[in-house]
Amino acid sequence: MIRHADARTDAAPCAAIYAPFVTDGVISFEVDPPDEAAMAARIQEVSATHPWLVTEQDGAVAGYAYADAHHTRAAYRWAADVAVYVDPARHRRGLGRGLYEALFALLARQRLRMVCAGVTLPNDASVGLHEALGFQPVGVYRSIGWKAGAWWDVGWWQRPLEAGGDEPPMEPTAPARLGGRP
Repeated sequence: MIRHADARTDAAPCAAIYAPFVTDGVISFEVDPPDEAAMAARIQEVSATHPWLVTEQDGAVAGYAYADAHHTRAAYRWAADVAVYVDPARHRRGLGRGLYEALFALLARQRLRMVCAGVTLPNDASVGLHEALGFQPVGVYRSIGWKAGAWWDVGWWQRPLEAGGDEPPMEPTAPARLGGRP
């Protein structure tokens, strides 16, 4: 089941899912994992402008995906950065793909046109997921982050949400809701 995140009830499980990506490697460039309160604040802040989704499996939050502004300059308002995190014990079950597909549908309804994803390299699993979902590589920031005693590269991928022409686009809307509600 995929649904919109609720900061009050989903912050703790989202923080627990994210923590090993911070502490056990370099997938996240954060050094200290956010606690429940910090994660709740992130969910509330992001949800004001973009969707934050969670997926449940066996009655527990098993993963989450969200979008946020790609950049703050006005001309970027049709693009979003996206991320997905799945409980490591539940990898390779299609949860990340399902979350991303639901997220992309909502972003398209919101009139966004492009999603971008950064991946710390090497990370074959994340690269594979993004490319299987239609992302194309667009570049690499070389030695951009220092963590765990080394410099790391971040690859960037992007994926169009809809075919765009040269005509002026319609303005993005407030975040779309699952089930067809605005």
